[in-house]
Amino acid sequence: MDNQTSFIRGRLSTLSASIALSLLALSSPVSADEIENIVIIGRMHSDVLNLPANVSVVDATDIADSGVTKLTEALRNLNGIQISDNGTGAMLSMRGFSSGQAANNTLILVDGRRLNNIDIAAPNLNSIPLNMIERIEILNGSAGVLYGDQAVGGVINIITRAPDKQGGHFSLNGGSFATREAKGDIAGSFAENWHYYLSGNQKKSDNYRQHNDIDTGAVLGRVGYRDQLTDFYLESSYFDNNVQIPGALNKLQLLQDPRQSTNNTDYQHDITTAWRSGLSRKISDNWKLSADASYSGSNVTFVSWGSPGRNDRSQLMLSPKAVASIPTPEGELTLVSGVDISKGKSRFSFGRNNTQTSLSPYVQASVPLTPKLSYVVGGRYADVHDDLYDHGVYPAGITLKQHAKAFELGLNYHLSDANRLYLRGEDNFRFAKVDEQAYTPPGVVGLKPQTGRSWEAGWDYTNGGLQSRFNLYRLNLEDEIIFDSSAQKPVGGSFNGANVNAEASRRYGANLSLDWQPLVGVMLGGEYHYIDASFTAGAHKGKSLSWVAKHSGRVYASWDITEQWQIYSDLAYTGRRYEEGDNANVSPQLGGYTLVNLALNYRYGHWLASLRADNLLDKQYVSSANYSSWGSTYNPGSGRGVFLTAAYNF
Repeated sequence: MDNQTSFIRGRLSTLSASIALSLLALSSPVSADEIENIVIIGRMHSDVLNLPANVSVVDATDIADSGVTKLTEALRNLNGIQISDNGTGAMLSMRGFSSGQAANNTLILVDGRRLNNIDIAAPNLNSIPLNMIERIEILNGSAGVLYGDQAVGGVINIITRAPDKQGGHFSLNGGSFATREAKGDIAGSFAENWHYYLSGNQKKSDNYRQHNDIDTGAVLGRVGYRDQLTDFYLESSYFDNNVQIPGALNKLQLLQDPRQSTNNTDYQHDITTAWRSGLSRKISDNWKLSADASYSGSNVTFVSWGSPGRNDRSQLMLSPKAVASIPTPEGELTLVSGVDISKGKSRFSFGRNNTQTSLSPYVQASVPLTPKLSYVVGGRYADVHDDLYDHGVYPAGITLKQHAKAFELGLNYHLSDANRLYLRGEDNFRFAKVDEQAYTPPGVVGLKPQTGRSWEAGWDYTNGGLQSRFNLYRLNLEDEIIFDSSAQKPVGGSFNGANVNAEASRRYGANLSLDWQPLVGVMLGGEYHYIDASFTAGAHKGKSLSWVAKHSGRVYASWDITEQWQIYSDLAYTGRRYEEGDNANVSPQLGGYTLVNLALNYRYGHWLASLRADNLLDKQYVSSANYSSWGSTYNPGSGRGVFLTAAYNF
């Protein structure tokens, strides 16, 4: 029996007992509404206003009205999301993390399944075509209790469609940069209580820059069973993404021609196959048991700086949980308790591989004190084992054992049906990835887990056609895991710099959003986000964290001109920021920029046509930048693109 198997079995018996005790502690079953155990941002069905956190939702209608053709454009500057793109894929950052840290401190979920990789590679958002999305839930802030590792700056949960009625959708899209895309899905039922869903897409585009062609496609199939007590599903998906890599530009090249490439050989080809299954059973009026299991396997072949390579990854995850809802005279008491078990493997062709096993039980309860006041309390413990081999740094292999914990306490007060206030304090943590653990300074054997604590307060107001949210927060981190180009490279290392536990850092900020419907068919809205992120100790004390825009936001307007015609426009602003890695703030900041987008939609019966212009004013901007004393490098953002979509729903 291997070490991972013994580790899991030893922990499972303790975990099972703890879950059983938590369930037995509940009061006797009494009449209650059905518990809807849906995979959402709170790991159970809950009204957004019952969560003491800054949560927003974008549904399929919002996406269709905006006319966007890419997921990143649907998310740009929403609820504090800042986007970076180096030409191979976008990275989403929340609450003041640089592009190099974003993939490890913002957790991306698809139906509750982690999309983040075992190594530092960013989650591939191209694997989620828009036609598969039912809604996107965004939690701005830490979620260490509910989600554990990497849920530091925020959590984005992408919910795919799960229709239970006969119907389907087909669309064609084409436009600038020789873009062409076909998407379709169909749903229906067979036999009693059984249903199915099939979806697929294929997209090709030359993209804005030379040598940046993309050819990507995905298919998904799901079959499920549902009755009053039981919900079961089995799902399989396949994703194939081939993209050419144009390379970064120096400042002169950027000014001369931002569309040029600096190489004509580099590319990346991702193939991922995933399986997912879940079973939930309502066992009384008060609580439900469920378990979700998923497996994903991917291989990435690439040429980087003319040298070929390959990475292979696999991830097996199991998440059993119990959800309870108990009526009390003061309101509904809810509890979610479970464990996240995972075993991931990552193998690199250049002589590095890792097997990581983790087990992480958690529990969270929302307890009403009065009909208007409730508190949330919860905790999580995470235990992680890494079996790591690197031919240069750890040629004999090494086993690393680490643990972390998180605690949460929040208050939620409903002043009225329209007003609510909340306060929340929560721990967060993340463990070093295999790439980071295998490249540390001499004498450093294993980076410490990054730990932190978040405090926040917020106010939500909803009254008819007016909705507003205001949130204040502070995030403190210790042992933050970063790559330091000035650190001594490890013995056997191939390039300068190393991954280190950095000085302490602090982020605080504010978020304000407003949605207003002044007239029937007219919607106006906007949001503003302020972040002050800086080091609080060490050589860079008082310096701003790199690649974090202090000011960002967006405004939008939507007008239903007639029953058939609708026009939509938004402006997304990203403020000034230092180049990635410029922790000493020695280089001038990159200028801020505003992107203007416009869409015109026409609906007739089951048909929808949409004309969308991204970056209407053809603004030139930098989507990623890496500082170097020898000369910084840049990846330009995309110029103006115009796209036409025709869709039919049946």
